[in-house]
Amino acid sequence: MPKKEIVTYPNPLLKKKSKQVTAFDNKLKQLVSDMAETMFAAPGSGLAAVQIGVLLRVVVMNMSKDENENKYLELINPVISEEEGTQVDEEGCLSVPEYFTKVKRAKKVKVHALDLNGNELKYEFEDWSARVIQHEVDHLNGKLFLDRISSLKRNLYKKRRKKELREQKEQKAG
Repeated sequence: MPKKEIVTYPNPLLKKKSKQVTAFDNKLKQLVSDMAETMFAAPGSGLAAVQIGVLLRVVVMNMSKDENENKYLELINPVISEEEGTQVDEEGCLSVPEYFTKVKRAKKVKVHALDLNGNELKYEFEDWSARVIQHEVDHLNGKLFLDRISSLKRNLYKKRRKKELREQKEQKAG
């Protein structure tokens, strides 16, 4: 189970829509395992397959109660079927390094998905877990949490990120 490299902004892959999973095989099981290992190593609250460069509608969510536990939930082809209420809270992303800001999301969501064998699942998530699944489903649709904030905040982050990448490039070259 190798830990995979996380795709970071501004990689154009992050803006692409992921494809439905149609094959429920060992390759899918390995992908989920790699995603979980990568998420825990980061550490993160969730991870979409696109974040490790795979354009499939696969999400893993960290369900651990403490940092010594590596418990996760995998959701294949997740769809948010209902949203209720609103919440505004701090959000970050493994693909958007070193940036956190308040994002408005639904407080409660109902989700339909499949398990690793293609069996139908239904979940209700509330508060933090509702935020995580909404964030990850956004990834599957080619959307970043940056797309949900003001253009001013987004542009400030983009400028800072370009500067960071330019400095990293100069350090490697020099």
